[in-house]
Formats: sequence, structure tokens, C-alpha cells
Amino acid sequence: MLGPHLTRSRDRLTFRVDRPAVSGVLRPRLVLTWLLLALVTLAVLCLAVGAGAGDYALAPAAVVRALAGEGERADLFVVWELRLPRAVVGLLAGAALGLSGAIFQAVTRNPLASPDMLGITQGAGAAVAAGIVLGAGAGLGLQWLGLAGAVAVGVLIYLLAWKRGTTGYRIVLVGIGVSWMCVSLTSYLLSRAELHQAQKVLGWLVGNLNDRGWAQAGPLAVTLAVLLPAVLLLVRLLRTLRLGDDVAGGLGTPVQRTRLALLLCGAAAAAFATAAAGPILFVALAAPQIAQRMARTAGPPATASALTGSVVVLVADLVSQRLMADSVLPVGVVTGVLGAPFLLWQLSRANRRGTGG
Repeated sequence: MLGPHLTRSRDRLTFRVDRPAVSGVLRPRLVLTWLLLALVTLAVLCLAVGAGAGDYALAPAAVVRALAGEGERADLFVVWELRLPRAVVGLLAGAALGLSGAIFQAVTRNPLASPDMLGITQGAGAAVAAGIVLGAGAGLGLQWLGLAGAVAVGVLIYLLAWKRGTTGYRIVLVGIGVSWMCVSLTSYLLSRAELHQAQKVLGWLVGNLNDRGWAQAGPLAVTLAVLLPAVLLLVRLLRTLRLGDDVAGGLGTPVQRTRLALLLCGAAAAAFATAAAGPILFVALAAPQIAQRMARTAGPPATASALTGSVVVLVADLVSQRLMADSVLPVGVVTGVLGAPFLLWQLSRANRRGTGG
């Protein structure tokens, strides 16, 4: 028989084709979740562009026409020049943070692991604070300083966690320690900063989409275009890592190389997102868990986590723009307010399951 062979189970569909020799597994609920999140992301993007800061409101239909290059000249200007660049940065930053959180949580097998908790974003903040207060690397600009700090801390965590290999448990412990070292360094720099320097540092540390545009969206889009296919290629090996290092090694998985490659992808995604929009807290923590519960998978699904992160950041940014009539809140303030209860719920859930320490 040369046609496709199909086998259906409770939550998956296995297929195999003889010519060409191709086989795989489809999870209908995961596909449905991905499609639903993609539609919600598109809808929220149109809503954010149409109802952003300012008195010039646009209906979703007008936004769609403007995105297609049609409509009134004023609509085209507001969409393409004023609101769409900010929304695209938020969408891409949320996707990168959601992807990064899914990677870290899957590799460490810990639902509380994220760039926020492991010190990646804190490393970016410390580098930016040093650049502003001490003038170190001031010629690079805040984005590149944040990127360099996040990548350097990611490498440092991996090196400190290395002891004839690494484990998720050691990565989490070392990451928490490095995180607090970076927080302490940032606090020290703020204590000796001038008033205008401290205001500039705090304005970046809180996570902000104000004054963000195509210059920030471009590098982030290229990063996701490179990292997402790489992560999808590594997902098959990641599934074996969930079985434990010994079992994964027995199945032929290069455990340490796979873990290093995944951690580098996660750190790079978080680094570029933080460089573009600042450390938007709790998105990388919450988005993978929301996606996992929607898809009912064993671990956080990468693409669904990225889409969930985009939705979370876009909704938070829309709230930050419309919540107060006389000012625009930084998006990190909104995600922090919403994310703190989620973190407490995750901690209590982990303790009930006996995985919270």
C-alpha cells in the first residue's frame, strides 16, 4: 500500500507515507490552539493599532484597509507612522519572550524558570545601568548594552552551572544567584547616579514601548526568523530530555550539546526582546504556562507560547495606553501588576505538587 497510513489515538494523529518516506504526529488540539492564538493575535494587533494612545480612533475595518495600503491619508499616517511600529515591537518582543520562557521551562523542567527568574533580564538591566551611570560602552547605545549584558549573563550562568555537564536544577539555582547579584549591582549604581541618570535607568528597567519603532523591530524580526526554525528542529530532542539525562543519552540524544543549543536560543531570544523593549516582566513566565494549559501538552509548546506572549504584551500595552487619560503607563508596569498574582499562584501550585522546594 503506497497511500498514507493513519492511526488515531485519544489526543494525536499518527501518519506515515511510504513514498516519499515521511512520518509524523499531529496533535489536533495543539493545531487548533495555534490557529486560535494566531487569530486572537491578529485581532488584538488591529485593536491596538486602532485604539492606541491619542484621540484619533480607527475602526478595525479601517485598520485593515490601512494595512493593505488603502484608505484616507490620515489613516495611513496614523497606522504606519505612529501606531503600527510600536505594536509590531510589542508583538515581536512578546513572541520572543514567550519562546524564551518555553525553552527555559522545558529544559529545566521547572514551570517557574524564565529569563526573569534566571537573571537574563537582570543582566541586561545591570549593563544598561553601568552604561548610563559609569559611561561604560556608552557609544553602543542602550539596546546593544542590554543585549550584551543579557548574553554575558546567560553564558556566565551556563559556565557556573557546569560540573561534568549541566542539569536543570543547577541552572535554576545558579541563575537565581546571578540574578540577585545583577539586581544588587543595579541598585548600587542607582544609589550613586545623578537624578537624571537614575530617571533614565528606571525608565528603561520597567519595560517600555514608548518611542519604539521600526529600528527596534527589524533586528528582533531577524532574530525570530533565525531562532524559531532552530528551536523547532531541536524540539524532537527536547522531548527526550524530559525523560531524564540518562534515558535521553541512552536513546542517542547528545544531552549536553542539545541543552546548550536550546539555552543559547532561549537566552538570545530574551536578550533581543529585552534590548528592543526593556525587561517586560512575567511574560516569559506566564505565556508558556497559559499555552501549555490551552494545548494540554506535556511541556510548553514553542510556537503557541510565542503567540501567547504576543497577545499578553499587546493587551498589556493597550491597557497601558488607555488606562489613564493624561499619561501612558510603561507596559512593564501592567505586566508586573498582572504577573505577580500569577507567580504566587504558580508557587502555590508547585508546592502542592511537591516541586516548589
